[in-house]
Amino acid sequence: MGYRGKFKIWRGNAANGALRDYEVDVNEGEVVLDVIHRIQATDSPDLAVRWNCKAGKCGSCSAEINGKPRLMCMTRMNTFDPEAEITVTPMRAFPVIRDLVTDVSFNYQKALQVPAFEGPKDAKPGEYRMQQVDVSRSQEFRKCIECFLCQDTCHVVRDHEENKEVFSGPRFLMRIAELDMHPLDVIDRKHQAQEDHGLGYCNITKCCTEVCPEHIKITDNALIPMKERVVDVKYDPVRWLGSTIRRRSS
Repeated sequence: MGYRGKFKIWRGNAANGALRDYEVDVNEGEVVLDVIHRIQATDSPDLAVRWNCKAGKCGSCSAEINGKPRLMCMTRMNTFDPEAEITVTPMRAFPVIRDLVTDVSFNYQKALQVPAFEGPKDAKPGEYRMQQVDVSRSQEFRKCIECFLCQDTCHVVRDHEENKEVFSGPRFLMRIAELDMHPLDVIDRKHQAQEDHGLGYCNITKCCTEVCPEHIKITDNALIPMKERVVDVKYDPVRWLGSTIRRRSS
C-alpha cells in the first residue's frame, strides 16, 4: 500500500545550502534510497547522491536520516510513520561537496598512515601458518565496508574539527587492532595506536558500534582490547621496571 511521503532533503554546496521540502510517492517494500531516486526522476534531476550497489555492501550511500548516520539503501521506509516528515542530510563530520555527497578523503589519508601487514622476515612463500582460533576475533573486522558511518558519528571528529589531525577515528583504530591481533604480523602497533592515531581520545561511548551496518562490535572487540594492550605495555609496573633495568644495564 503506497502513500505520499514528506521529506526534507539538504540541498547546496560547501558555500551555502538549506533543507528543501519534497512530497513524493512511497511504495511498499522501498528503502530511503528508492525515494531519493524517485525525487531525482520526477522533481530534481540535479540532486547529488553517492551510491553503487544498493545492497548494503559498498558503503557508498551513507547519509544522516533524521539525524542518525545510516545507509540509505538499508533504511526501510516501513520503519517510519507514514505521517512523519523524514529529514535526509549529508554526513556532518565531512565537508559537503554537493547535496548529499561529502568529501571523505580524510579517511583515505588516515588509511595511508597505517603500515600494511608485515609477516616474519624469514618466512618463505607458503610458510605462513596459523589456526582459525588465532584470527577469529580479528576476522570480524574484515567485514568493514568502509561506509565511514562510525567515523561520522564519533564525536571526537564530529564535534571537533581540530582533532582530525591527531585522531584517526574508530575505523582505522580497528584496522590497527586487527593487525596487532594478527599472529603473524611482526610490527608492534601499540605505540603507534596511542601516539600517532590518538587512541587515547576514544572514550568508548560505543556510538560507532551502534551505527555499524555490519554489526561489528568495534568498541568491545577492537578499541577496548587495544586500549588494554597499550596500558599493559606503557603502564604495567613490572614491564616498566624491566625496561628501566635493561636501559641502565646497556
